[in-house]
Amino acid sequence: MTSDLKSMKCEACEGGVDPLSLDDANVFLKQTPGWEIDGKKMEIRRTYTFTNFYETMAFVNALAWVAHVEDHHPDFEVGYKTCSVRYSTHAIGGLSINDFICAAKVNGLIGQ
Repeated sequence: MTSDLKSMKCEACEGGVDPLSLDDANVFLKQTPGWEIDGKKMEIRRTYTFTNFYETMAFVNALAWVAHVEDHHPDFEVGYKTCSVRYSTHAIGGLSINDFICAAKVNGLIGQ
């Protein structure tokens, strides 16, 4: 179940499929450094830190572009030098491969 997540494209998810099991999610987690799984909320999350507000906002704008292109949208919180990002596939009440595809692409924004 491994593949290059950054090269994949999110597929529309309107429900009707099962969320990933925790074991399957952990396989994808290995391909998304810095991210962690919140098993209670069944989401993945990561906080990025920057040197100033301008860099933070540039990241947020790039994050918004990834969300638009992939049509898969995170929840995020922005501070002066931080941006916390959370992904979950709400339509299925848990994690899907789309969450990990986007996490890998967001990591790519900072060269990971």
